[in-house]
Amino acid sequence: MNRGHQVETLAWRVGSLVVIAYALLPVAWITSLSLKPSHELNDGRFLPQSPSLEHYSAVFADAQFPAALWNSVGIAALATLLSVLLAMFASYAIVRLRFRGRALVLAAALSIAMFPPIAIVGPLFNMWRLTGLYDTWPGLILPYMTFTLPLAIWILTALFRDIPWDLDRAARVDGATPFQAFWYVIVPLAAPGVFTAAILVFIFAWNDFLFAAALTSTNSARTVPVAIAFFTGSSRFDLPTGSIAAASVLVTIPVVSAILVFQRRIVAGLTAGAVKG
Repeated sequence: MNRGHQVETLAWRVGSLVVIAYALLPVAWITSLSLKPSHELNDGRFLPQSPSLEHYSAVFADAQFPAALWNSVGIAALATLLSVLLAMFASYAIVRLRFRGRALVLAAALSIAMFPPIAIVGPLFNMWRLTGLYDTWPGLILPYMTFTLPLAIWILTALFRDIPWDLDRAARVDGATPFQAFWYVIVPLAAPGVFTAAILVFIFAWNDFLFAAALTSTNSARTVPVAIAFFTGSSRFDLPTGSIAAASVLVTIPVVSAILVFQRRIVAGLTAGAVKG
């Protein structure tokens, strides 16, 4: 029995290492490319012989990348803030208040989240051109909220259901208003789910290419994923492999850092409500 357990443990460890290596190999390869000088990009070697930061310097020397980086940070942050705030109020109302059609709200939210984004890009393009939202921050924030708000509502609704409502009643007895009880008592207890929803919304907005490519045309609102696609080499025959690799590494750092910092809260938020009793 003990030997069988050891074999099972070894198999799990080997399988985990294989999965980790499979996931990290593209990241390691693109990092290696970003550190290779231009004359080493096509040498076929995994590690750079003489590491250089020339591609990172070239990326920031390109005027469109700093502008796109600022757009990505601002748009993703605002979309995350608005989606999480609205999701908190909506989830609280769904769980705490009794009204007709409450179950349909969650079903409608799920159906919206499952809707293919490509199906609305064309209509949005025409609407944004007519309303002046084309190539603006709000023109990207609104579509991002459309697809991230339902996910945030589902996460927070599951978490709010597990919060003892006696705490809410106790705060009311002590003189707190309904909003004060929600903001100062319920929201702090829901922090793991709030962090989870915020990270997932931020990742969606940060990585989006479809909406950013279709609904922007200049550096006014163009985000990093689209800006990378517009990188050019020194000539029409020169591929900007090193610059693309360096920009990709820079774009990956914020997402990876956020996940590493808040990984415990993310796991806690995703597993909230999974165990009963």
